[in-house]
Amino acid sequence: MTTLTVPKRPEGRVRVWRLAAMIMMAITAVLLLVGLGTTPAFATTTPPPTAAAACATSATTGCLQGTIKLPSGDPAVGIKLEIKGGDLDTVATTGSDGKWSQAITVAGPYTINLDTSSIPDGAVLDSAAKNPATVNGALNKNVGFVFKIVGGTTAEDGTTTQTPTTDASTGVSFDRFLQQLVSGIRLGLLLALAAVGLSLIFGTTGLSNFAHGEQVTLGGLLAYLFANVLGLNLILAAVISVAICAATGYFQDTAIWKPLRRRGLGTTQLMIVTIGLSIALQYAFQYFLGASTVRIDMANPVTVQLGPVALSQQSLVSMAIAIVVIALVGFVLVKTRIGRATRAVSDNPSLAAASGIDVDRIIRLVWTSATALAGLSGVLLGLVLNGVNWQTGLQLLLLMFAAITLGGLGTAFGALAGAMIIGLVVELTNLVLPGDFKYATALVILILVLLVRPQGIFGRRERIG
Repeated sequence: MTTLTVPKRPEGRVRVWRLAAMIMMAITAVLLLVGLGTTPAFATTTPPPTAAAACATSATTGCLQGTIKLPSGDPAVGIKLEIKGGDLDTVATTGSDGKWSQAITVAGPYTINLDTSSIPDGAVLDSAAKNPATVNGALNKNVGFVFKIVGGTTAEDGTTTQTPTTDASTGVSFDRFLQQLVSGIRLGLLLALAAVGLSLIFGTTGLSNFAHGEQVTLGGLLAYLFANVLGLNLILAAVISVAICAATGYFQDTAIWKPLRRRGLGTTQLMIVTIGLSIALQYAFQYFLGASTVRIDMANPVTVQLGPVALSQQSLVSMAIAIVVIALVGFVLVKTRIGRATRAVSDNPSLAAASGIDVDRIIRLVWTSATALAGLSGVLLGLVLNGVNWQTGLQLLLLMFAAITLGGLGTAFGALAGAMIIGLVVELTNLVLPGDFKYATALVILILVLLVRPQGIFGRRERIG
């Protein structure tokens, strides 16, 4: 008697879509559970505070300006400053980048009084700061003044208690080291969300996707649109944004990458296409949403003091979500058939196809999952950084490539390890390097890894030729 064998491809197709649905449901559940108790963001008639508009000087106009940061290093958003002098009696407010500016038309002394009630909980004005302060405004010049905010508490009677810290100019304290260490862990976790997807794409296709940073930007900008323009609940806005980012990955592979693979284009040509796509998306974001920084959560961040470490509530929630989602991705890759198939395609696509694995469907699932993770990273980064703009993903792209190169190209767990190391190194170097110089360390690490261990931490040596 002849036995008929039923093809397993339809069953595999069902498993792929079932797993994709489970991943999306799990991400939704994590966002809902961790986000319980957060304040929903609704659209208001008041325009959201964006980055402070640049004040242009001229022969008849001068500028008073400054930048205020929280003890964690994040921008201090919504700080109010009363400015009086000349013909002015107004209030300036720091934008999503922590900057404030005020145009003046009369030269002379101006009094700037910082409203201490607008400082978030867990932080106070430095006791050494002069408040109100007097500055001499001049026409055709920018005059800057900075108020320093430090960790501390405010009692009911208005008295403040300042957390002892050591200024950066006098040396490195243990408290400051702990603050930067926790900030590095935070950056590493959020960077890992995007880097794991980028590494999976490289592993299954051999493609270095230079447009992956724009998926991060897309997630943050969509969350802003849904939460503040359309007035949806913040959690719902995040879920919809991640789902749309996942859909863009699916349609990218359907409309662009699969047809190009079938035409036999090499990875160099495909990489050039990703560069063009990256540039096109950047200017599309700028055209439709402008170049200013926009905020996802309109509420002023509340600082939580954990010993000597100060973090915003958004940072704590984002770190928790990142840990759960990364653990879920690791479980899928190790314990499920789809995960094992993905690793098989990453190791040897031809052998995987010969063993019955539908390589094209696995690649499509990888694109869908990778863009969803990048979108989630963009949403969380927008909450942690108090804003997102059209260049957010581009600024993180070098860090992502450094992370996956350090961990081992094409390995998801290597991308996680590399992202954590890059995040820690970048933030800890801020102890000795000023400002954005810390990002240069990612390039130094990238060069050293290529010179010493090109295959990365989890990569394998391969014979060429």
